[in-house]
Amino acid sequence: MFSKEESRKLREEFWIAFGKSYPRKWLLYKTDIKGLNLKFHFDLKKAIVSMDVDGDLEQRIENWEKVISLKSILLAEYLPDVLFEDEYFLENGKEISRVYIEKKQVSIHNKNTWQETMVFFYDNMSQLEDFFMEYEDILK
Repeated sequence: MFSKEESRKLREEFWIAFGKSYPRKWLLYKTDIKGLNLKFHFDLKKAIVSMDVDGDLEQRIENWEKVISLKSILLAEYLPDVLFEDEYFLENGKEISRVYIEKKQVSIHNKNTWQETMVFFYDNMSQLEDFFMEYEDILK
Protein backbone atom coordinates (compact mmCIF):
# COMPACT_ATOMS: atom_id res chain seq x y z
CA MET A 1 0.00 0.00 0.00
CA PHE A 2 1.28 3.42 -0.94
CA SER A 3 0.73 6.69 0.91
CA LYS A 4 -0.97 9.53 -0.97
CA GLU A 5 2.38 11.22 -1.38
CA GLU A 6 4.08 8.04 -2.68
CA SER A 7 1.19 7.50 -5.09
CA ARG A 8 1.39 11.11 -6.29
CA LYS A 9 5.12 10.77 -6.89
CA LEU A 10 4.68 7.54 -8.85
CA ARG A 11 1.99 9.14 -11.01
CA GLU A 12 4.21 12.14 -11.66
CA GLU A 13 7.17 9.86 -12.44
CA PHE A 14 5.10 7.84 -14.90
CA TRP A 15 3.82 10.86 -16.83
CA ILE A 16 7.29 12.41 -16.97
CA ALA A 17 8.74 9.12 -18.25
CA PHE A 18 5.94 8.83 -20.82
CA GLY A 19 6.57 12.37 -22.04
CA LYS A 20 10.28 11.66 -22.41
CA SER A 21 9.73 8.30 -24.13
CA TYR A 22 7.10 9.67 -26.52
CA PRO A 23 7.81 13.38 -26.91
CA ARG A 24 4.98 14.86 -28.93
CA LYS A 25 2.14 17.27 -28.53
CA TRP A 26 -1.04 15.31 -27.99
CA LEU A 27 -4.35 16.81 -29.06
CA LEU A 28 -6.29 15.86 -25.88
CA TYR A 29 -8.34 18.91 -24.80
CA LYS A 30 -7.48 20.97 -27.88
CA THR A 31 -10.17 19.50 -30.13
CA ASP A 32 -11.92 22.87 -30.61
CA ILE A 33 -15.20 21.03 -30.02
CA LYS A 34 -16.94 21.95 -26.79
CA GLY A 35 -17.65 18.81 -24.80
CA LEU A 36 -15.38 16.48 -26.80
CA ASN A 37 -11.92 15.59 -25.49
CA LEU A 38 -9.34 12.87 -25.98
CA LYS A 39 -7.92 11.46 -22.76
CA PHE A 40 -5.38 9.17 -21.17
CA HIS A 41 -6.28 7.44 -17.89
CA PHE A 42 -4.04 5.19 -15.82
CA ASP A 43 -4.93 3.90 -12.37
CA LEU A 44 -4.27 0.90 -10.14
CA LYS A 45 -6.04 -1.65 -12.38
CA LYS A 46 -6.20 -0.39 -15.95
CA ALA A 47 -5.14 2.09 -18.61
CA ILE A 48 -7.62 3.79 -20.93
CA VAL A 49 -7.39 5.86 -24.09
CA SER A 50 -10.70 7.59 -24.72
CA MET A 51 -12.76 10.13 -26.56
CA ASP A 52 -15.06 11.62 -23.94
CA VAL A 53 -18.29 13.40 -24.77
CA ASP A 54 -19.74 15.50 -21.97
CA GLY A 55 -21.37 18.86 -21.38
CA ASP A 56 -25.06 19.59 -21.04
CA LEU A 57 -27.41 16.85 -22.17
CA GLU A 58 -28.42 18.51 -25.45
CA GLN A 59 -24.80 19.15 -26.44
CA ARG A 60 -23.76 15.66 -25.37
CA ILE A 61 -26.49 14.03 -27.46
CA GLU A 62 -25.59 16.13 -30.49
CA ASN A 63 -21.87 15.30 -30.24
CA TRP A 64 -22.52 11.64 -29.48
CA GLU A 65 -24.73 11.23 -32.56
CA LYS A 66 -21.88 12.56 -34.71
CA VAL A 67 -19.43 10.13 -33.10
CA ILE A 68 -21.82 7.19 -33.56
CA SER A 69 -22.31 8.11 -37.23
CA LEU A 70 -18.59 7.34 -37.69
CA LYS A 71 -18.57 4.15 -35.59
CA SER A 72 -18.12 1.70 -38.46
CA ILE A 73 -15.17 3.70 -39.85
CA LEU A 74 -13.46 3.94 -36.46
CA LEU A 75 -13.85 0.19 -35.93
CA ALA A 76 -12.84 -0.84 -39.45
CA GLU A 77 -9.96 1.52 -40.14
CA TYR A 78 -8.51 2.66 -36.82
CA LEU A 79 -9.35 0.80 -33.60
CA PRO A 80 -11.16 -2.53 -34.10
CA ASP A 81 -11.35 -3.18 -30.33
CA VAL A 82 -12.73 0.21 -29.30
CA LEU A 83 -15.86 0.24 -27.13
CA PHE A 84 -18.78 2.67 -27.31
CA GLU A 85 -20.81 3.56 -24.22
CA ASP A 86 -23.47 6.24 -24.37
CA GLU A 87 -23.80 6.09 -20.56
CA TYR A 88 -20.41 5.86 -18.86
CA PHE A 89 -19.99 6.83 -15.22
CA LEU A 90 -16.69 8.31 -14.07
CA GLU A 91 -15.33 7.56 -10.60
CA ASN A 92 -16.75 10.87 -9.37
CA GLY A 93 -20.24 9.81 -10.48
CA LYS A 94 -20.43 12.12 -13.49
CA GLU A 95 -22.18 10.61 -16.49
CA ILE A 96 -20.57 11.02 -19.91
CA SER A 97 -20.53 9.19 -23.22
CA ARG A 98 -17.25 7.50 -24.05
CA VAL A 99 -15.45 5.76 -26.88
CA TYR A 100 -12.52 3.92 -25.37
CA ILE A 101 -10.01 1.14 -25.46
CA GLU A 102 -8.81 -0.38 -22.21
CA LYS A 103 -5.76 -2.34 -21.09
CA LYS A 104 -6.36 -4.35 -17.93
CA GLN A 105 -3.86 -5.86 -15.48
CA VAL A 106 -1.59 -2.83 -15.46
CA SER A 107 -1.06 -0.48 -12.54
CA ILE A 108 0.44 2.95 -12.20
CA HIS A 109 1.92 1.66 -8.92
CA ASN A 110 3.71 -1.21 -10.70
CA LYS A 111 6.70 0.04 -12.70
CA ASN A 112 6.93 -3.37 -14.39
CA THR A 113 3.75 -2.50 -16.33
CA TRP A 114 4.77 1.01 -17.32
CA GLN A 115 6.50 0.20 -20.60
CA GLU A 116 3.59 -1.84 -21.97
CA THR A 117 1.21 0.91 -20.87
CA MET A 118 3.28 3.58 -22.62
CA VAL A 119 3.22 1.55 -25.84
CA PHE A 120 -0.54 1.02 -25.41
CA PHE A 121 -1.07 4.77 -24.89
CA TYR A 122 1.09 5.77 -27.84
CA ASP A 123 -0.32 3.28 -30.32
CA ASN A 124 -3.98 3.79 -29.45
CA MET A 125 -3.97 7.56 -28.94
CA SER A 126 -2.10 7.96 -32.23
CA GLN A 127 -4.89 6.04 -33.97
CA LEU A 128 -7.62 7.97 -32.15
CA GLU A 129 -6.00 11.30 -33.04
CA ASP A 130 -5.61 10.23 -36.69
CA PHE A 131 -9.31 9.34 -36.77
CA PHE A 132 -10.27 12.62 -35.10
CA MET A 133 -8.20 14.73 -37.49
CA GLU A 134 -9.53 12.89 -40.53
CA TYR A 135 -13.18 13.36 -39.49
CA GLU A 136 -12.92 16.58 -37.51
CA ASP A 137 -15.20 18.46 -39.93
CA ILE A 138 -17.97 15.91 -39.37
CA LEU A 139 -17.50 15.96 -35.59
CA LYS A 140 -17.70 19.78 -35.39
